[in-house]
Amino acid sequence: MKLLIVEDHQELSALLYRHLERMGFAVDTVSTGRKALHALAIGQYDALVLDLGLPDMDGMEVLASCRQSGKYLPCIVLTARDALDSRLAGLNGGADDYVLKPFEMSELEARLRAVLRRAQGIHQQKLSLGNVAFETESRFATVNGKQVDLLRREAMLLEEMLRVWPRITVKERLEEHLYASRESVTLNAVEALVSRLRRKLRDGGANVQIDTVRGVGYRMVLPQEAHACA
Repeated sequence: MKLLIVEDHQELSALLYRHLERMGFAVDTVSTGRKALHALAIGQYDALVLDLGLPDMDGMEVLASCRQSGKYLPCIVLTARDALDSRLAGLNGGADDYVLKPFEMSELEARLRAVLRRAQGIHQQKLSLGNVAFETESRFATVNGKQVDLLRREAMLLEEMLRVWPRITVKERLEEHLYASRESVTLNAVEALVSRLRRKLRDGGANVQIDTVRGVGYRMVLPQEAHACA
């Protein structure tokens, strides 16, 4: 899943970026409200982590603009304002949760995953195709019940492909979903990632395969589908 962190404190922003990336998220960070609005206008995110004390505008203005766009985006507000009125204003303004500074990273991560689960309407979603399964909360992938060790982006790729099946996973969508905007992505980065996942699934005994749809992207297929397309 891809997050946008809006935080002007450089050290905290870097800490949030490193921790959440280690936990399996793709993360973009911005330091002002205007940059946040621009990122939200051009990008696709699964959740927003929003500081209220921004240098150019109040974070509530960012949240209000996000809500007025008509597109729901789970949002956790970060703030040092501990007055009850401030917390109620944030929640009534459309925030899904409210975390007071200072906070533990583990608490923020737990609250973030909770709002994402509520947004998805699930507690633990299991995606599966053939003998391949992926648990979205634990990030475990299995083939015939046996765990397959995947790196972070390999797990993200598998989840994305299982979610869109039987549709084609568009390559450009993968680049946007799997990589933060600050990262430089080589021309063959996605192809190399798909190749590694394809090999790990095959070596694990998966009865599904990843087919390349030339000029478009990739699709997971069962053996009979692959035979029919041949």
